[in-house]
Amino acid sequence: MTFQHKPVLLREVLAYLEPLPGMVMLDCTLGGGGHSKAILEKILPGGKLIALDQDLEALEAAQQVLHPLGEDNYIISHANFKDLKKVLKQTPYRQVEGILFDLGVSSYQLDRGERGFSYQQDAFLDMRMDRTASKKAYDLVNECTEEELTRIIWNYGEERWAKRIASFIVHAREQELIRTTGQLVQIIKKAIPGDARRQGPHPAKRTFQALRIAVNHELEILAPALKAGLEILKPGGRMAVLTFHSLEDRLAKRVFKDAAQGCICSKDLPICICKHKPKIKILTRKPVIPSEQEIAENPRARSAKLRVVERID
Repeated sequence: MTFQHKPVLLREVLAYLEPLPGMVMLDCTLGGGGHSKAILEKILPGGKLIALDQDLEALEAAQQVLHPLGEDNYIISHANFKDLKKVLKQTPYRQVEGILFDLGVSSYQLDRGERGFSYQQDAFLDMRMDRTASKKAYDLVNECTEEELTRIIWNYGEERWAKRIASFIVHAREQELIRTTGQLVQIIKKAIPGDARRQGPHPAKRTFQALRIAVNHELEILAPALKAGLEILKPGGRMAVLTFHSLEDRLAKRVFKDAAQGCICSKDLPICICKHKPKIKILTRKPVIPSEQEIAENPRARSAKLRVVERID
């Protein structure tokens, strides 16, 4: 199976980032290379794309996508975006004019059964973005306490039946280890009452999302990574963040709101003494969402939200 990941909100990302020839741009989530290829085409001649991803299979596929544009024009690195400053230090560049975070799981990762992300295919419970990492969903499901599982499923999946699902998981694993996505789906279905199970999305969707987030530490690393990105952004440079669920979007919104804040003095003071200056200007007062046409062509774009900020001097 080839690594396919149709870039979401591509036209809008390019419109906001405004890539131009000669610019240095950073793609923190290379994936299949769709966004990166479009950005690289815009910054040539003279520009440089720096791109990273923790999925080695994604890097191999993206290499094939970017190669026709000239290997001297890009640098790709096997790294998590939490290490973006470290990656940049290994290049001749200390600042960039544009940064993209696309936080979606690729269609390739979802559709390839052996990766264990999908509740629609029976496979080993893996869910690692970086397959060199040690902890898998299998480990969490079989080793976490009932309280830990409840916290993960509730906090990261916003699943109302989190406690009941965790209890059913613990009971099931006492009989035999839970090795596959199919086993876990059946346990979740038994845990959720019939009426609730027949309404809304697939009953396992939120629990699988929660486990994936926990395995890959997605929310723990996001805020520090966004802040680090703002630090290496040149004045006038822009950062675009594509999120695919409310937890990510709220976190990005909060980071940007804090960075855009000016004076933090008490309103009782007649003059400002804090000297606090905003670091960014928020360009998307409300997040940009896909058009109906894009959703029809790519249903997985449905939950996407794009937020963009500009670094100010």
